[in-house]
Amino acid sequence: MSTTEAPRLLSEPRCAWAAGATLGEGTCWSPSEQALYWVDILGQQLHRWVPATDAKQSWDFDDTISAVAERATQPGLAITLRRGLALFNPKDRALQVLDAPEPELPGNRFNDGKCDAQGRFWGGTMDFACEAPTGSLYRFDAAGQATLALQANFPVTNGPTWSRDQRTMFFNDTVHRKVMAYAFDPVTGEVGAGRVWLKFSESDGHPDGMTSDAAGRLWICHWGAACVTCHDPVTAAELLRVPLPTDHITNVAFGGPDLTTLHITSARFGLSEAQLAAQPLAGALFTVETNVTGLQPNRFAG
Repeated sequence: MSTTEAPRLLSEPRCAWAAGATLGEGTCWSPSEQALYWVDILGQQLHRWVPATDAKQSWDFDDTISAVAERATQPGLAITLRRGLALFNPKDRALQVLDAPEPELPGNRFNDGKCDAQGRFWGGTMDFACEAPTGSLYRFDAAGQATLALQANFPVTNGPTWSRDQRTMFFNDTVHRKVMAYAFDPVTGEVGAGRVWLKFSESDGHPDGMTSDAAGRLWICHWGAACVTCHDPVTAAELLRVPLPTDHITNVAFGGPDLTTLHITSARFGLSEAQLAAQPLAGALFTVETNVTGLQPNRFAG
């Protein structure tokens, strides 16, 4: 499909898995398995869904699990647990913790994250209570060693994702409704000067998880506003809105055989009893067909 064609929806969003996740997140499409991995952070579960057969599988953890990437040369996954990065093999449930970079901040946990084109894993931390400005962004090398990449005192972090030329890294200051753009060196992974690229209005909720498509456009989840929006990579202008049947939309990834299907997670966390009664699909996994091609997901080099 053309990367210059205006983005359009080719279907209505549908519920793929009414999982009732407390805090769905961590969407990761596996091209080799033609399956989607995703997580329930507060439910401490990893999920796997195969669209072709509707096969569903889940793994329970003794800790929060928040972000997922496939490994490039070894079987299994790289995942963020509450304190740091780990390797997990779903077949034998082998778990190996690599690095936990914030021993001095016991109130923090890892949240969103993904790999860059060089196979480095980027993971953001946040205050478990979503209040204290203690969040940072870490870059994990192939050996799993963490380097502090960005310490901007975020209460809640989400992202990152990158521009088409890899020279800009986008990262969400969720509580303050800001999508930030930072200069980025794709070779070294160094993060440079930042600026506010997009500021959400109060009615648009808070920017949560996001991804980029093959044209470099950003697709951003809206916590508290029941949608995903697509934005021009230069002007940040909204190009398309994907309405969803529950308020807290958390993470998004392209997948499917042609990378044209959006996979979208949601959360029950933070909704009142009345809201939960009115939103029976809160915490579900949704899919929607588009005329847009996503990017092959980057895999962890370790």
